[in-house]
Amino acid sequence: MNWMLSLTLAVSVFVAAWAVTGLYLRYALKMRLLDIPNERSSHTFATPRGGGVGFIVTSLSGFVGLGCFGWMNWSAVVALTTSGVLVALVGYFDDRQPIPPRWRLLVHFAAAACVLGWLRGMPDISLGGIVLFVGWSGYVMGAFFLVWVLNLTNFMDGIDGLAAVEAISVFAGGVVLYWTTVAGTDHWIGPLVLVFAIMGFLWWNWPPAKIFMGDVGSGFLGLMMGALSLEAGWTIPALFWSWLILLGVFVVDATVTLLRRVAHAENIFQPHRSHAYQHLARRLGQHQAVTIIVAAINWFWLFPIAFCVAKGWLGGLTGVSIAYSPLVAVVIWLKAGRPDTSYTEHNLLRHND
Repeated sequence: MNWMLSLTLAVSVFVAAWAVTGLYLRYALKMRLLDIPNERSSHTFATPRGGGVGFIVTSLSGFVGLGCFGWMNWSAVVALTTSGVLVALVGYFDDRQPIPPRWRLLVHFAAAACVLGWLRGMPDISLGGIVLFVGWSGYVMGAFFLVWVLNLTNFMDGIDGLAAVEAISVFAGGVVLYWTTVAGTDHWIGPLVLVFAIMGFLWWNWPPAKIFMGDVGSGFLGLMMGALSLEAGWTIPALFWSWLILLGVFVVDATVTLLRRVAHAENIFQPHRSHAYQHLARRLGQHQAVTIIVAAINWFWLFPIAFCVAKGWLGGLTGVSIAYSPLVAVVIWLKAGRPDTSYTEHNLLRHND
């Protein structure tokens, strides 16, 4: 695909996602499909949710179109659309009426199976110049990896623009890594479509958000990030480590928060506001600053390390260790996983700042 076609595709996807999200916003307001603030929320006003439908419809339509023109492998198109629809549907209905966790997880693992069937499992892992062949165990490891990335994205979708900015950073970083390390591949096209589809949604979701993506959107984004990171690993083993580094902010905050809540015998299924990003949002009194900080970490800290790993200048495990270590220290300093009692009700950020 030449640059003119790529630019036309990008602009078309952005405009389509912007328009579909706007239409869905009107529908959500009319049907009163609202996110009512609760003990987990970082907003204080009822806000329409489910806006992820905009980038889901647009990106999946883009995948099908690319497949029809021969610019995207049909096996990838089928796997991503099938698994994406499964996760989006369970999220869509969960946004309206909570679905028991066991049924959500069942669908999540079914979607993971679709992805792994396409990829033939998890890619072999490169460690210190040695490639470890995971074999059939890769299906098991890959399934748990995909379901974890899917759910941690849902956990981290708690303030305006954060999940969208994280996904744009990961997918755009992945595109650049393909352009600079792999000659003659077309694997960058899928992530590029997702970047501009999410940008169309972010127009409406930038703080103060007019609409939230909802579980329908966050689950879909998590699955796409996990699936495309595994595809990258099948292309070049080092690229899996690079994508894992790009996911660092979400992986570290969600994992540390969960582990600390488990260690303190808290109910992990109970809604909460104890992620590091939520603590930081309350300290700063706004969403926008936190979202910008995360974008800066992604591009000025994580991406350079991911690039070095992709180019072979740094080992994968070493790169992850370097990238994650300060993030772990920061989220612990921000009291991730612990309730914040230093803020009274009148200190909570105003969603319409």
